[in-house]
Amino acid sequence: MTGAEREQFLAELHVGVIAVERPDRAPLAVPIWYGYEPGGEVLLWTESGTRKERVIRAAGRFSLTAQVEQPPYRYVTAEGPVTSIDPATPDIARAIAVRYLGPTAGAEFVEQNLTPNSVVIRMRPERWLSTDYSKE
Repeated sequence: MTGAEREQFLAELHVGVIAVERPDRAPLAVPIWYGYEPGGEVLLWTESGTRKERVIRAAGRFSLTAQVEQPPYRYVTAEGPVTSIDPATPDIARAIAVRYLGPTAGAEFVEQNLTPNSVVIRMRPERWLSTDYSKE
């Protein structure tokens, strides 16, 4: 994929899988909802103090993979440093939830799940891997 194709693919709706280094075990790999717009940062909404947040904070970086699970297979992996971990705002949480659930269910999800401990983790993609088997 070209750079523009990779960024557009990552911006499409996919459940991502993050992978984060850990010193004492294999990397933590978990599925996650995320936000991304071409040229921007990857956004994750999670709770402070969770295993995911603690491991990302300690590593200072993570990778995110998004894929199409039907032929022709395609995937994109973006890797980079965490640029910030800040309290989640309702607007950012809503944008991520609406992306996956639609306007009504997304708004309800935020109402039920946004807490004072919610954080948004931002990552700036620096390295990319991608394959589009429809081009072969």
